[in-house]
Amino acid sequence: MSIRAPLFSLSLIALAAPAFAEEVNVYSLRQPELIQPLFDAFTAETGIDVNVAHIDKGMVERLQSEGDRSPADLVLTVDIAKLSQVVEAGVTQPVGSDVLEANIPAEFRDPGNQWFGLTTRARIVYASKERVADGEVTTYEDLADPKWKGRICTRPGTHDYNLGLMAAMIQHHGADYAKKWAAGLRANLAKKPEGNDRAQVKSIWAGECDISLGNTYYMGAMLADPEQAEWANSVRIVFPTFEGGGTHMNVSGMAMTKSAPNHDAALKLMEFLSSDEAQKIYAEINHEFPVKPGVARSELVASWGDFTPDTLNLMVVAKSRPEALKIMEVVNFDG
Repeated sequence: MSIRAPLFSLSLIALAAPAFAEEVNVYSLRQPELIQPLFDAFTAETGIDVNVAHIDKGMVERLQSEGDRSPADLVLTVDIAKLSQVVEAGVTQPVGSDVLEANIPAEFRDPGNQWFGLTTRARIVYASKERVADGEVTTYEDLADPKWKGRICTRPGTHDYNLGLMAAMIQHHGADYAKKWAAGLRANLAKKPEGNDRAQVKSIWAGECDISLGNTYYMGAMLADPEQAEWANSVRIVFPTFEGGGTHMNVSGMAMTKSAPNHDAALKLMEFLSSDEAQKIYAEINHEFPVKPGVARSELVASWGDFTPDTLNLMVVAKSRPEALKIMEVVNFDG
């Protein structure tokens, strides 16, 4: 008899309890409602239970503290920075799998097989349908142009999503250019950076600004919320590019922990999450782009249009994150 803990109330004790049937224990930074349908499908197909602990903060520290006694088999998280952090902390292990290598392109997995991407998302511009003309936004570099003064909203510059964009800017143009760009972007802000990506769209709807930075999947989430649908319908998605590059991308991903007491079952879950079935669930429920080639985007996501993803290696981008943070602090972006 296995212990199946409720998604929203799983405790460490429940995770650590002995099991007599196959199960997998997951530490997740992803919101529970975004991943439970995937685990339900996996259990229905394999009979293997999935226990999930949603950990909003301190995942690396928790894994380090637990050490070899950790009950966790897998880590699910968002953003290349967080994926690289768990690897650098020494709490993961390499995974050899022909299935994962076949399903997940090389650019979306760690060269040492420590982490594997599951979905991608683009860092785009939400633009007012009323106050911003088609074609008025073209590049990320353009956002520092004084023509946007008092017209831009964004969440804090020190948030991982914006640090990823800044790190990519450093890789494309160098730190000096990136610093000038950050200062120019800050000078164009309509108000102090605060809130999340959805809050910026609300500000556009309220007339407080005309454009904002955001991740693509928030559009789907807002349209599904009766209160927020009006905000979403007031904007359109624009896919800016770097000059000489493409649209900035990031990933959600997974890694097997160093302890992994249920190694074989955990590997089965990893391989399932890269399958056509799971990738389609991700596309439909989370409004993200599948990493597996050939899996179609959802109808809604496809309606946002095509774009050219940037080709910068995500691990290279992650290495510039500390410098990106320093620049944001130097220009007092959030001040």
